[in-house]
Amino acid sequence: MKTGLTFTTTMQVVAETTAEYIGSGDLAVLATPAMCALMENAAMMAVAPHLEAGQTTVGTALNIEHLRATPIGKTVTATAVLTEVEGRKLSFNIAARDEKGIIGEGTHSRFVVDRERFMDKLK
Repeated sequence: MKTGLTFTTTMQVVAETTAEYIGSGDLAVLATPAMCALMENAAMMAVAPHLEAGQTTVGTALNIEHLRATPIGKTVTATAVLTEVEGRKLSFNIAARDEKGIIGEGTHSRFVVDRERFMDKLK
């Protein structure tokens, strides 16, 4: 796996992705946890095609700033760029945008794991 891999994912802000609905706040704007999930999804998807059969990645750290609110009905994109590979640890720069510009940014770490072994440890 090489640095520079990137992926952008998109979502529309709907009632179920608002802070009011999720419970992270009481306003009908994109919830920070929903933005984080979109960012993590972009990172996961950036590397997914490059994993071996039976492998997946799991998120282990997320350091973001939610810079601006986005109302219901607007579209948000999140882009992740793989910046470092240290064995099984993958590091990403992540950013989310709406039609007005950047709404959040930060870093994210994921680890490559064997899907079956990971789930077996939970039993």
